[in-house]
Amino acid sequence: MRQDIGELVIGTPGQGLHEFTPAVLRWVAGTGIATGLLTLFVRHTSCSLLVQENAAPAARRDLERWLARLAPESDGYEHDDEGPDDMPAHLRAAITATSLAIPVANGAPVLGTWQGIYLFEHRRAAHRRRVAVHLIGG
Repeated sequence: MRQDIGELVIGTPGQGLHEFTPAVLRWVAGTGIATGLLTLFVRHTSCSLLVQENAAPAARRDLERWLARLAPESDGYEHDDEGPDDMPAHLRAAITATSLAIPVANGAPVLGTWQGIYLFEHRRAAHRRRVAVHLIGG
């Protein structure tokens, strides 16, 4: 049994789903581990991680609009230290995921045909997000 740990830095231009599947594929391939379990963990409280549709952009746009309706920006939140998108970003992160577990086989994450790995940026401003990556296997 072997394991490897690292970090991916994902630059985001602002709100939305930002695919970083290619970076994950490169990182996993570089470990030399053929079979195991990959864990991804975003080290922030105002963004999240998703495995989502990567073929039809409309599916991502619909998801973004739905989440914006669920946790809208407004001046009604007590926590607004960094502006009106501050608390909604925390709410959106709370109802999505901050970590993912993905099986690895044949040296690559086991993803479906239309699945991609995304960082879901919930803030309007550009950010550099840090994602911890850990792979255990053989």
